[in-house]
Amino acid sequence: MSDQGMMTKDDIYSKIIRAGRRTYFFDVRSTKADDYYLTITESKKFTNEDGSFHFRKHKIYLYKEDFNNFKEALNEATEFIINEKGEEVINDNPDFQNADKGAEKFTDVNFDDI
Repeated sequence: MSDQGMMTKDDIYSKIIRAGRRTYFFDVRSTKADDYYLTITESKKFTNEDGSFHFRKHKIYLYKEDFNNFKEALNEATEFIINEKGEEVINDNPDFQNADKGAEKFTDVNFDDI
């Protein structure tokens, strides 16, 4: 389904970014004065012990008068991270950190042998 297929009548524009258990929604909405603002929502999926799941959502409302400062701060912060740590993703999730402990390591695999 397209992003536009998930919009409500109050949405002007919507963009969805899926990132593992997290989904980010960028939604343009209209004020009562018919001006636009942006909501950024993070939705994160959690699994309960019984196998059922629920979502936790965090929302930011961003108005036009704050766009330039927000973009500048976001650019500075992301550039700082890339400059300090590079673009390689380092996962700090304990489930992933221990995933290869005890696992055999294979190298020089020749798929012609299969």
